[in-house]
Amino acid sequence: MGILGWIVLGLIAGAIAKAIMPGRDPGGIIITMLLGIVGAVIGGFVGRAIFNSDISSFFDLSTWLLAILGSLIVLGIYRMVTGSRARA
Repeated sequence: MGILGWIVLGLIAGAIAKAIMPGRDPGGIIITMLLGIVGAVIGGFVGRAIFNSDISSFFDLSTWLLAILGSLIVLGIYRMVTGSRARA
């Protein structure tokens, strides 16, 4: 799957991660979508490193799960970092 596929997957995974993790995001929808792309790419790299397989199919369940998990982790980290700044 090329970079364009990872971007599309990241946009969708970011929306799913936002639905799973409700609440206010400090950056809005654009930042959430960008974090989804970053999370999908990181999830893909980590999945490739851990499972030692080519995660290249857009319609593969493991690709989607890793992208959503990566997006959730990146979104959670972003909320922790920006949430502490907003309170200070």
